[in-house]
Amino acid sequence: MPFFKYIATPPDSSRTINGVIEASDEKAALDMLRRQKLRPLGISSKSEKQSGIKIFFSTGRVKSSDLVAFTRQLSAMIGAGVPLLRALASLQTHTGSVVFKEILSSVIKDVQAGSALADALGKHPETFSSVYVNMVRAGENAGILDEILKRLALQQEKSASIKKKIRGAMAYPLTILFVTIVAFFGLMLFVVPQIGKVINDLGGGNVELPLLTRIMIGVSSFVASWWFILIPGLIVAFYLLFRFIKRPSGRRYLDVLALKIPLVKNIVRKVVVARLARTFAALSSAGLPILQSMNVTAHALGNSVYEDSLIQAAERVKGGELLSKVMEEDGLYPPIVPQMIAVGEETGETEAVLVKVAEFYEEEVDVALSGITSIIEPAVIVLLGGAVGLIAASVIGPIASLSQNIQ
Repeated sequence: MPFFKYIATPPDSSRTINGVIEASDEKAALDMLRRQKLRPLGISSKSEKQSGIKIFFSTGRVKSSDLVAFTRQLSAMIGAGVPLLRALASLQTHTGSVVFKEILSSVIKDVQAGSALADALGKHPETFSSVYVNMVRAGENAGILDEILKRLALQQEKSASIKKKIRGAMAYPLTILFVTIVAFFGLMLFVVPQIGKVINDLGGGNVELPLLTRIMIGVSSFVASWWFILIPGLIVAFYLLFRFIKRPSGRRYLDVLALKIPLVKNIVRKVVVARLARTFAALSSAGLPILQSMNVTAHALGNSVYEDSLIQAAERVKGGELLSKVMEEDGLYPPIVPQMIAVGEETGETEAVLVKVAEFYEEEVDVALSGITSIIEPAVIVLLGGAVGLIAASVIGPIASLSQNIQ
C-alpha cells in the first residue's frame, strides 16, 4: 500500500503539521485525514521503496525511551479529553523514530477500521509487550485508559532503569574480555615470535630455554601457523553461542546456569522478583483477574525458570490454593515475598504490598550491582596482571640465564 506525505492543520490551531499516512490512493488518504479532524493543505505520494530504505537504515526496533514518551503523552492527551485517533495521529507525526512512525500508522489504520486500541497494538508484539497490551485492554474496558497508561509509563521507566544498570555492570568486563582476546593474538602473532628470535640469536641455536619460555613460544608458533583458522573459528563460536542462547532450549540452559553461579544468582533473583512484583501489581490495579495477571506476568519475567514456576503456581491458585503458600513451597522466592503477599491477601491490599516489594528489591538490585562491580574490577586487573607477569617471566628468565653465561 502506498504512502502519502501531507501538510495539514488541526481544527483548533493555525499551525501546520507534516506527516506520512498509508492509504490505497490519494482520495482515501484525504478521507483519513478528515476523519482525524485535520484540514489537509497539501498531499503528495511517497513510494514504499523510499520508506523501506529509511527503515532499512534504522535500528528496526523502537527505543524504550520513545515508547515511554509515547505512553506518557498519550495518557496526558486522553486525560485532557483529546479523541484517541487525533492523539495517535499527533504522536505519530511528531515521533522522531521512522520505525515507530510506521507502526503507529498501522495502529491508526486499525483503530479507524473499528479495532480496539489493545487489538491494534497487539499486532506489533516486538514493540508492545503482552503486559502492555493487556493493561491497555483493561484500561479500555474500565474507562480509565489515561490512568493505566500513566502506570504503564512508570513501569517501563523502572524496567528500563534496571536494564541500563545491568548493562552498565556488564560493559566493563565484556570490554576487558574483548581487549584481552585482541591483545593475546597481537602478542602471539607479533611480539613473542620476535622475542624468541632475539633469544635464539643471543644464545645460539642450542640454548636450553626455560619451560615457561618454551611453552610461550610453542603457543605463539601454533597461533602464527593456524591464525587463519583460529580467528574465524572464534568468531563462529561466538556466533553459534549467540544463536544457541536465542533458542528456547539455549535460553533455558542459560537461565538455569545463571541461578547456580554464586554471585550472579542473587542478582537474577532480585531482578526477577522486582519485575514480578511491579508487573503483577500494575495488572491487578488495571482490574485483570488474578489468574490472567499471573500468566501475563510470567511471560514478562525474562527468566524461563521463574516463568514456568509462575505458570504452575497459577494452576495451583486456580485449584483454590493461596498464592503466598504456593510461592513459599516453591523455594525460588526469598522468604519475605510470600510473607508480604500473605499480608496483602489478609488485608486486601495485595497491590500496595507488591509495590512495596518491587521498590525494596529494586533498591537491592542497585546495591548488588554496585557490589559485584567493585569485585569484578580488581579481579580483572589481577587476571591481566597475571597474564602480563607470565609473558614477562618467560622473557626475563632466559635473558637472565644468558647474561650469566656471558659473564
